[in-house]
Amino acid sequence: MKRLAALLIAFALPVMAATPVAAGHSYPDEPTYVVDEDSLPFEPLPGFEDSDRQWGVLRNAGWRIEVPANWNGDLVMWAHGFRGTDTRLFFMEEEVPFRQYLLENGYAWAASTYSKNDYNVGTAVEDTHRLARHFRRVVGERADRTYIAGASMGGHVTATSIERYRRFYDGAMPVCGVLGDFELFDFFLDFNVAAQQIALGTSVFPAPADYATVVAPEIKAELELSTGSWPFALNAAGEAFKQLVENRSGGDRPNFDEAWNFWNSVADGGSGPGSFLFDLGTGDGSIGPRPLVAVDNTDVFYETDLIVGPSNALEQELNADIVRVEQERGARRNTRTSPSPMLRGRIQVPVLSLHNLGDLFVPFHMETEYAALIADRGRTDLLVQRAIRGSSHCGFTTAEYEQAFADLVLWVTDGVRPDGDDVGDPAAVADPEFGCRFTDPTPDAHLAAAPCPNG
Repeated sequence: MKRLAALLIAFALPVMAATPVAAGHSYPDEPTYVVDEDSLPFEPLPGFEDSDRQWGVLRNAGWRIEVPANWNGDLVMWAHGFRGTDTRLFFMEEEVPFRQYLLENGYAWAASTYSKNDYNVGTAVEDTHRLARHFRRVVGERADRTYIAGASMGGHVTATSIERYRRFYDGAMPVCGVLGDFELFDFFLDFNVAAQQIALGTSVFPAPADYATVVAPEIKAELELSTGSWPFALNAAGEAFKQLVENRSGGDRPNFDEAWNFWNSVADGGSGPGSFLFDLGTGDGSIGPRPLVAVDNTDVFYETDLIVGPSNALEQELNADIVRVEQERGARRNTRTSPSPMLRGRIQVPVLSLHNLGDLFVPFHMETEYAALIADRGRTDLLVQRAIRGSSHCGFTTAEYEQAFADLVLWVTDGVRPDGDDVGDPAAVADPEFGCRFTDPTPDAHLAAAPCPNG
């Protein structure tokens, strides 16, 4: 579990909670979170020693604010990702990935530790908004425009913020975000119960205590072509499972083969996550502090090929026999402090998102879900999405961040809607060139990236 905890911090999102809850689903005692005030101070970037840097604690959430000497009057709120279940509330040394660009161009920025850790999106939304309002008290002036951006769980915070405070934020940039809310946790369920059913002929939920150490290795052994060839060489059942994972994580698309190998192996002396996707199946189906099963696969038809609908005997047997898990009543109920608020697509400001095609932790499926949700609301004109070739979680270059934010600002200020990728069209997503247009072409810029056909 120490290895898993380290990965969770590095990749910025949790597994489904693994601690069983008491009978009757009584809520566990709320942890007492404490701000690590030693983590609040931060150093100036070279060349920006004259920026106004302040920090403090607001309603049990640590905060940082930086205003450059040439402030243009605009503010960018940054929403960070998952920071584990520790009770220590803290900042990373470098909190904002495109901080230098913001300062160079005159933007102030602010970030909150949030007043709780764990997967507590609703609370993070409130803490971020409270800090944005507090900005005026700290700086002495109200920002002309306020943007919000965030990564991973912070992408969920960003998307929820612009729905909850529709007249407050002027533009949003969720990156590698959980834009499908509960669909993410359903994907973790899909991966693991389908792996069990295809490999072992049976599936159970919750997984047994020895799932990661005993069952997962058995699954791999049943799906590999020869001893030790997982995940690179698979038998027919293994190839069917691989296709199922591609279908459930965003559909037929470039960069999936590289992603499959990366996320299912420990390559190059340990740079890959190894059994991480199997580790994500060891929980009880609850999310954050809410002790109810929130995952659900009752309406899923598992496809093992690219033909829509039942098309082979394996699919028919798989869907007939796989364990079905139904969410418990109230598990997905929305409140202001919901651990995982459900997005409604009610956006009123421009949104520009980035996502790695090969991310299998917060998979590209999040973008296709969000695109469909926004389309259902008739707000597609307010959404631009960009696919980036690479397999890491939140693996974007400085150039990609900077271009995306600059394009968002031009959209907000001048009404110039930027170009994006057609995430909602499966044929476009499957095109060999998909994801090339907005990917930084610098060699080795992205981990396990698929090369573009035309360079």
